[in-house]
Amino acid sequence: MAADGGTWASKSLRGVAAERLPLALAELHRALPVGCMLDLTVCGGHGLDRSGPDDDPLHDLLVGAGFEPAERGRMAAGGGSAPGSLVARARRARTLPDTVGPDMRLLICGLNPSLYSADAGVGFARPGNRFWPAALAAGLASVDRDPDHALRQHGIGMTDLVKRATVAADELTTAEYRSGLARVERLVRRLRPGAVCFVGLAGWRAAVDRRARPGRQARGLGDAPVYVMPSTSGLNARTSLDELTAHFREATAVAVG
Repeated sequence: MAADGGTWASKSLRGVAAERLPLALAELHRALPVGCMLDLTVCGGHGLDRSGPDDDPLHDLLVGAGFEPAERGRMAAGGGSAPGSLVARARRARTLPDTVGPDMRLLICGLNPSLYSADAGVGFARPGNRFWPAALAAGLASVDRDPDHALRQHGIGMTDLVKRATVAADELTTAEYRSGLARVERLVRRLRPGAVCFVGLAGWRAAVDRRARPGRQARGLGDAPVYVMPSTSGLNARTSLDELTAHFREATAVAVG
């Protein structure tokens, strides 16, 4: 869906540290309508250095912030941009931005946003989903449906394995899960959370281990341990709220340990 209007700012991100750029772009995502275009120039690379030939940190940053890049990030050519600046163009997607930053004790990774949550502007927003009740009971959050507060006050970050919003997670493909896992792993290497907790077994099983069981996994991401737990969806009636709360507490213990 196309959108009229837009936002223009010059040098507004110059004083923002690289590890805090995701939150800055998340605020921009919330301010723009779906379909609005974003032209972004990151001066002097802004610490977004490539770790390998397949690494495109500006592309990852935009995808994580809920934008669909229209082209790969490129070096600026003229136009008054500083040498070494990165330039990209992206469209505001109907999805959720990551809520992440430095010093996270736990990074929560959902499968993907539902269209309901994308439109509500907060993950796990659908009535009947037990994520927020379990997170509150486990002490991961103290304000309901407020990921910004959970990050700033409790060190709990939130992302998604796949950014494409759908009616149901069964619309996702194995290729999307694997591509998403690679992005999340690069995110983990950059921000170094204490641990990663995947909410929902389907993504980890599709991308890593099809026989995975709930609990701490043999494989980590970057230097961070990984914990996988059942879905908090109301459709998962086999897992009680008390059990989901216990999983969150165990994931937190993994991060501390």
